[in-house]
Amino acid sequence: MSQRIIVGAILIIVAVAEVWLGGTALWVLATVGGLIMISEFAGLLKVSEQHKRMAMYALCIPLGVLSPIALGPSFFAFGLILGMAIGTALISRSVALGAGQIYVGIPILALLWLREQPENGLVLTFWALSLVWATDIGAYFSGRSIGGPKIAPAISPSKTWAGLIGGMACATLVAACFHIWFNLSLTLVWVTPFLAIAAQSGDFLESWMKRRAGVKDSGTLLPGHGGVLDRLDGVVTAVPLAALAVSLGLAV
Repeated sequence: MSQRIIVGAILIIVAVAEVWLGGTALWVLATVGGLIMISEFAGLLKVSEQHKRMAMYALCIPLGVLSPIALGPSFFAFGLILGMAIGTALISRSVALGAGQIYVGIPILALLWLREQPENGLVLTFWALSLVWATDIGAYFSGRSIGGPKIAPAISPSKTWAGLIGGMACATLVAACFHIWFNLSLTLVWVTPFLAIAAQSGDFLESWMKRRAGVKDSGTLLPGHGGVLDRLDGVVTAVPLAALAVSLGLAV
């Protein structure tokens, strides 16, 4: 547990620093993380090494376009992610591997897009990431202290309804603090509990993929946490929805 806490704290510090810097620094971190994630995703599918490398090369194209010195977050990059997903699926004959391009690429696009918002981009990005972290922390401590019925024991035996409610409450409390201290839209505060559910859904999705693959973790890069997919499973599902909420004008 101490190792898990130390590594988790380091990861949060690095993420906060990169988000604060934004621009090229955040893009580099997102790009490196994305390539590791698609590699782990391919590993869970047990595809050939050739197809794994192909998936990584294919993801490099939209990630390159997302660079601040290229086009940055745009509909063109969104289209490239979908195009690479289709191409990867056709060449590898694996729809799942093609879906991995979307699973990894869209959250990176959403994160970089949030950070580049001219009004409160920094606050919006920290809010989107913080709600995921708060959901994980709230769910962990609520689940352990309260216990109770499991949500889906066949997929994730440790997840309880009490943990989910605790995670939602913790995420909403953090969002309320963002509203008070950083002028986050009150509408986004009300949206936050639903994004917390999305974050937990991402956790369940990745747990399901690992169970199908017959592995405990998606990788071994992060001591105490497993792989990068293990650490970012909630970000993958919550951040795109947070960006969608902002794009619909709910940040006003």
